[in-house]
Amino acid sequence: MIPERVTLVDVGPRDGLQNEKQPVSTAHKVALVQRLQAAGLREIEVTSFVSPKWVPQMGDAVSVMAAIERPPGVRHSVLVPNMKGLEAALPTRPDEVVVFASATEAFSQRNINCSIAESLARFEPVVAAAHAAGLKVRGAISCTVGCPYQGAVTPDEVERVVVGMKAIGVDHCGIADTIGVGTPRAVQAVLERALKHYPLHEVSGHFHDTYGQALANILASLELGLHTFDASIAGLGGCPYAKGATGNVATEDVVFMLHGMGIDTGIDLDALVEAGGFISEVLGREPVSRAGRALLTKRRAAAAAAAVEAA
Repeated sequence: MIPERVTLVDVGPRDGLQNEKQPVSTAHKVALVQRLQAAGLREIEVTSFVSPKWVPQMGDAVSVMAAIERPPGVRHSVLVPNMKGLEAALPTRPDEVVVFASATEAFSQRNINCSIAESLARFEPVVAAAHAAGLKVRGAISCTVGCPYQGAVTPDEVERVVVGMKAIGVDHCGIADTIGVGTPRAVQAVLERALKHYPLHEVSGHFHDTYGQALANILASLELGLHTFDASIAGLGGCPYAKGATGNVATEDVVFMLHGMGIDTGIDLDALVEAGGFISEVLGREPVSRAGRALLTKRRAAAAAAAVEAA
């Protein structure tokens, strides 16, 4: 069942940077997207059309979308929280929009101040309008394995939201372990519920690495045939509503593992590591990515040795 090729959606420019407290300039956001494209990423979640009052980091969404290059074959997605967000996003010409819901009532109330049913009702006209504009709609379901407020989450709870997403016309179902507590068997159990309602090519995994399980969970997903995953350059991100949750699994780490397994991603790992080093330098820290740090250290040591030899 393990696929020969995997598609990675880099969510670093949106899901990663939105949790950074220090402002990141529009120019640096655009440069990050360009570097990801140059490294071979063909699916990039660029920004979010949310209220700047709640997420100031995403206040330049229009400017970012206007400035990025649009090479053939690259899809740029944006997150929209409601109809107002979609109306703001449409003129910027995204290729796809992302809507979201929680698997638990507790997280839904803390995150977007409404119930799961209310969130799906809010997104129903958004999905219809996006389709009318010719856009695909990707749905993300958070807290599918564990919730910071409720604790454990059952596959039945997740399936209820999967069914709700399908009912309002969402094209793709993303299963997210928002706080990183999932382990392989638990992740497989949840994915199997999503696969009852969506075809294999329209289900993806989104794993955080809080407890060091993200790569194991990706491997478990590959065993089910899953071949689309979210990842975040340099391990950027977290969740402001999930205390202690680390970032999404680092794109560099996922690519290193997949290439080691002989799985094609279409991504140049060296260029990807450069992109991770770039945004980490902007933020004033080392990449969270283990592969990224190791390869950058190796590269620096080789450069230093070459400089000594030249001298």
